[in-house]
Amino acid sequence: MNCLLLPFLLGLLLLWPCLPAMENSEAEKIKHSMRSHLRVKRGWMWNQFFVPEEMNKTSHHIGQLRSDLDNGNNSFQYKLLGAGTGSIFVIDERTGDLYAVQKLDREERSLYTLRAQVIDTTTGRAVEPESEFVIRVSDINDNEPKFLDEPYEAIVPEMSPEGTLVIRVTATDADDPSSGNNARLLYSLLQGQPYFSVESTTGVIRISSIMDRELQDEYWVIIQAKDMIGLPGALSGTTSVLIKLSDVNDNKPMFKESLYRLTVSESAPIGTSIGKIMAYDNDIGENAEMDYSIEEDHSQTFDIITNNETQEGIVILKKKVDFEHQNHYRIRAKVKNHHVDEQLMKYHEEAATTLIRVQVEDEDEPPAFLLPYYIFEVFEGSPHGSPVGVVSAVDPDQKKSPIGYSINRSQVFRIDDNGTIITTNPLDRESSAWYNLSIMATEKYNAQQICSVPVYVQVLNINDHAPEFSEYYETYVCENAGSGQVIQTISAVDRDESTEDHRFYFNLSVEDTKNSSFTIIDNQDNTAVILTNRTGFSLQEEPVFYIPILIADNGIPSLTSTNTLTIHVCDCVDSGSVQTCSNRPLMLSMGFRTEVLLTILICVIIIFGFIFLILGLKQRRKQTLFPDKGEDFRENIFRYDDEGGGEEDTEAFDIVELRSSAVRREPKARKNTSADIRSLYRQSLQVGPDSAIFRKFILEKLEEANTDPCAPPLDSLQTYAFEGTGSLAGSLSSLGSAVSDQDENYDYLNELGPRFKRLACMFGSATQSNN
Repeated sequence: MNCLLLPFLLGLLLLWPCLPAMENSEAEKIKHSMRSHLRVKRGWMWNQFFVPEEMNKTSHHIGQLRSDLDNGNNSFQYKLLGAGTGSIFVIDERTGDLYAVQKLDREERSLYTLRAQVIDTTTGRAVEPESEFVIRVSDINDNEPKFLDEPYEAIVPEMSPEGTLVIRVTATDADDPSSGNNARLLYSLLQGQPYFSVESTTGVIRISSIMDRELQDEYWVIIQAKDMIGLPGALSGTTSVLIKLSDVNDNKPMFKESLYRLTVSESAPIGTSIGKIMAYDNDIGENAEMDYSIEEDHSQTFDIITNNETQEGIVILKKKVDFEHQNHYRIRAKVKNHHVDEQLMKYHEEAATTLIRVQVEDEDEPPAFLLPYYIFEVFEGSPHGSPVGVVSAVDPDQKKSPIGYSINRSQVFRIDDNGTIITTNPLDRESSAWYNLSIMATEKYNAQQICSVPVYVQVLNINDHAPEFSEYYETYVCENAGSGQVIQTISAVDRDESTEDHRFYFNLSVEDTKNSSFTIIDNQDNTAVILTNRTGFSLQEEPVFYIPILIADNGIPSLTSTNTLTIHVCDCVDSGSVQTCSNRPLMLSMGFRTEVLLTILICVIIIFGFIFLILGLKQRRKQTLFPDKGEDFRENIFRYDDEGGGEEDTEAFDIVELRSSAVRREPKARKNTSADIRSLYRQSLQVGPDSAIFRKFILEKLEEANTDPCAPPLDSLQTYAFEGTGSLAGSLSSLGSAVSDQDENYDYLNELGPRFKRLACMFGSATQSNN
């Protein structure tokens, strides 16, 4: 610290003789200012104030504020105003001495602006006007250099020449750069020799030796920055720089093998991959991308493509190979980098090569046609059995198997063993102008060897279709039409194909030309107009005219057809417009359609009504006279329809009550079923107060059962005639009972509970009635 203050004290000693002059000058300026404003000879008197930073004293004298009116009798009071007053700076109110009571840091604040005021204590009035003054904090070297942009990382291409710029590092010093050498920095290299160097004043790192990425791809460099240009007592800071070497294409690819052996079948199609070759490159990224090529292949049979993902060379078949023609090949492949800079061509002057031997494997090949496709022509209308053309296929193998021919799904052509295609049906160009056939050739020694060839048959046109109307014409003429009125424009079409444009000629027959009420004019553009040949027509006498029109084409030979044009006579408006006449059939047809739709709708409604009526009558016939009783009766039958399996069945009803109350019956011989039914019928007539109503009800049910084809058979009633073996209760039905209904006592049914109440009522009442 003493070394740091020594220059500062020497500077003060040198400037000391000038201080009185400076004080006098400042005093003169203040006096002059006071004279100009207050018109009195008075003013502030002070020197320029400086205070060193980082002073450890509790009270450091900065200077003195004094008014030129102060005569030293202690009648004046000095006051200090502004930021930091009292906490950082204090003033002696009697003498005007200014003190710093806290340690200051220039890097936090280098300048303080304060205000001073002097007051006469006797009068309490201000002697001098309030004035501002500045206290500057002088700098000392208390901050070390810092690298604010850390971490540093740079990338430089490998093999770069000496002196190549890598990166610039910059340190900052918080000290005052105008105060001596406190902020003057000097850079040096602590780690990174001999490959790198740094400029001492700028911090620029440069390459000092050529480096190879394949040997080492990154380096750590340590840079030091010192302030005070490296003098004793200087402060320093360091930073680390990671320098990576980027790859350049300074290595050519090399093959891993000097000889590759591959095989290919002679049946392999073009484009088949037959093997892979591989080269390696010490470079990375796009510098390691390779291109493979064939260097020696006089047959031009093979090619090599590059797999860009794996950097492998794929050998593919460029042309078909034939074992019988050549069974082995010898080719040479080479490899080179895809991206090579001009300045690096010296590393790639000679490309690496390797030898490839390809062995062809023999296969049983299918037959081959002499041409890839065939096109034949045949005139339409040719008779059955007309030759169309000949196809030919051969067996490429040494055995030379004979060939058989066939046509795939054709009903118009067939082919013989010599490959001749023959028609089987007459051809019509208008139906089909081209036929696409697939001819199959099969070896007779090996039916699995099959090949096919497309055959295109064009049907040539002959003039066999006469021209005809292009559409159906609805032609009308008004009764009051005049002579020469155009009533229709007609045109024609021809289904034949013509090498030239079709040309049609329109004429009336010779008889109609003389006697017809209409005439025709050919427009020479394949159209013609129909004109009236007289004035006035009669709807009652001749409502329709049939005009035969002759149409001839320009084919060889020329064909002529007769087409009939129907002309209707109609009653037009006074203007003679045919439009109203032509719209009438449309209106009539629309009216006819409406009447037909209404008739159909009425018929559908009647049919549905009749169906609903029949269904309603059937439903009404099925209703019972006593719906409540019938519903209860059916419910009871549903509940007691199942008699159970004997003593073991205790779920349907209580067995105990049956054992205690029922009268055990002896098994009797089975009666005739019809007799039992008649007996039940007689008994039923005696049940209830209204026997006539029950009789009618039972007769209706009996009639329904006899007429209903879906009713169960009569023997289904046998279900109720048996109780089952071993039942203590016996049968509840009277159908299998040997005793007569008059002798049976049914009073015990009243004791069986509410479920047998209806039976007790029916049979108990009948017994009492009989008695």
